[in-house]
Amino acid sequence: QVHPVESGGGSVQAGGSLRLSCASSRRAKCTYDMSWYRQVAGKEREFVSSLDSDGLTKYAGSVKGRFTISQDSAENTVYLQMSSLKPEATAMYYCQKVELCGHSDITTYWGRGTQVTVSS
Repeated sequence: QVHPVESGGGSVQAGGSLRLSCASSRRAKCTYDMSWYRQVAGKEREFVSSLDSDGLTKYAGSVKGRFTISQDSAENTVYLQMSSLKPEATAMYYCQKVELCGHSDITTYWGRGTQVTVSS
């Protein structure tokens, strides 16, 4: 699938954990930066975490130390392990795939999202 497909969302109590998955196809001779964003209805989409083609990871300050991004290259899947979840983490979580082929052919793809709900 060219566009990422997210899964793993659900409802959990505060303090609990969830692992989100993002599966997508990849093309040979292209590199990929993968990111997770989240959005609450009526608010702007915000950055959560990223994993670039060099293996460098980044996190939003609000999730650092509690969320971990990783990937299974063989499965073309990126994961977001979320622990110690707080009610404010409730949002639709989206996977973004940025594909770079050659020197300047950059394409961004978004998934349809997976809902995470954290109850207090």
